Order: sequence, then structure tokens, then C-alpha cells
Amino acid sequence: MEKDLRRLVIKAYHVTEVLAGDENRVTVDGKMTVSSDVLEGILSKYPQLEKLDVQVIRPGAHDRWTNTIMDIIPISTKVLGALGEGITHTLTGVYVMLTGVDVNGKQAHEFGSSEGNLREKLYLNRAGTPGNGDFIVSFDVVLKAGMGQEREGVLAAHRACDEFIKIFREQMKKFRGEKCTERHEYHDVARPGKKRVLIIKQVAGQGAMYDTSLFAKEPSGTEAGHSIIDMGNMPVIVTPNEYRDGIIRSMQ
Repeated sequence: MEKDLRRLVIKAYHVTEVLAGDENRVTVDGKMTVSSDVLEGILSKYPQLEKLDVQVIRPGAHDRWTNTIMDIIPISTKVLGALGEGITHTLTGVYVMLTGVDVNGKQAHEFGSSEGNLREKLYLNRAGTPGNGDFIVSFDVVLKAGMGQEREGVLAAHRACDEFIKIFREQMKKFRGEKCTERHEYHDVARPGKKRVLIIKQVAGQGAMYDTSLFAKEPSGTEAGHSIIDMGNMPVIVTPNEYRDGIIRSMQ
């Protein structure tokens, strides 16, 4: 007899317009404004960083310079329960792009950098990347000299970006569930007597730009996350719904 172990509901809210504005705000009806006013406050917490900048990139406006792409991040938040169960709110139509370079112009990368024309460096319509019609909120970090290749500098860049995203997460927690544009329900089901399937995923764990964070507080977040390096690169088990809910965060 099947046993329902846990249930995850993901409610998506589609964003139709992203503009530069006087505040960082997202509404349930799909309007989003982005402001740089909070950046100085975030920057003051991270001595490894020199400067932060945020810009809105409209769909199709990719013919522009970018520093090396450190991550593409969906904007999602837990409303009920822990990662892998309960209710998650997420935005569609917009992603955050974290990029980085140090004050001397050295790109924040390990085995290969991706600076250049964004149109040539970002592949659209792939799993984990924006689509043709999606907005991109560019969060660009200038690190202190040499910090782009040091673990503490790279972590600071990711954490600063996560603090910025947190502003929107706090607003999304209050979205009314019935206003979502999509609703998806997933169940982790045990089937006694059936074959037991384990999927093995190899993740990065060498240091600096080559790290993976797991078990954060928020989907695709960094707060309270644990580095696979600090866990000794030992195997860990995650459920299918934890994986769906963004429990793994690449720090590359």
C-alpha cells in the first residue's frame, strides 16, 4: 500500500513588468520595482566587497557587457513548512543574475570566466536559465583585490545577493494563495515492495568558486546553508521534493 510521506505545493506568480524605481517591491498582480537604495546598507556588512550595483535587463536587451556570471537565481520563498514540504511561493518571468569582478578587473571565476557580451554568454531557455520573455535583475558585485578567487569573497558576494532577494521574499510570503497564476502539487510517495530508486548527483566541492550549499532556510538561498566542503564532501540524502524546492545551491 502506498504511503504519502510529504506534500509540497508550489504556487507561482507571474511577473509581467520589472522597472527601476524608488523601492524594492513586488506585488501579487505581477508588478516589480527595483531600487539601489538598500545597497550601501548591504555593502557595509561585507568587508570583502567594494561596490554593489543592481540593474533591470528587459527581455531581448542582452546586447550589453556583463562581468562573469556567478549564478542565475529564481526568487522563491517558504510560506509554510521546511524545504521539501508545505507551501512555496515563487516568481516566474524574472530571475536574478549574480555577476562579479574585483577592483583590478580580475573576473570572479575558477576554471573559466564568462565576461563579455551577455547575448553571447547566456544561453536562454535552458533548465535554470531565463527564457526569451523573462526579465533579469542584474546584481553586480565588485570585490576587493583578489577576493574573487578567495572563498570568503565569493561567499560574501552570494550572501549580499541573498540579502537583496530577501526583501522580495518577505513580501511574497504575504501573497494570497488564490491569486497565484500556477499551482503545482508534488508528493514524496513510498511504495513498499517496489523497486527503490536512488539518483546520484555529483556536486562541486573544491573551494572558492567551486562549492555547493545545501539545506538553506529559503529555496535557492544561502542563509543557514551548509557548504559541501565543510561537510567533508560526504554523501548526503535529499528527498525528491527537497530537490524540487531548491535545497541545493551551486556557488559557482
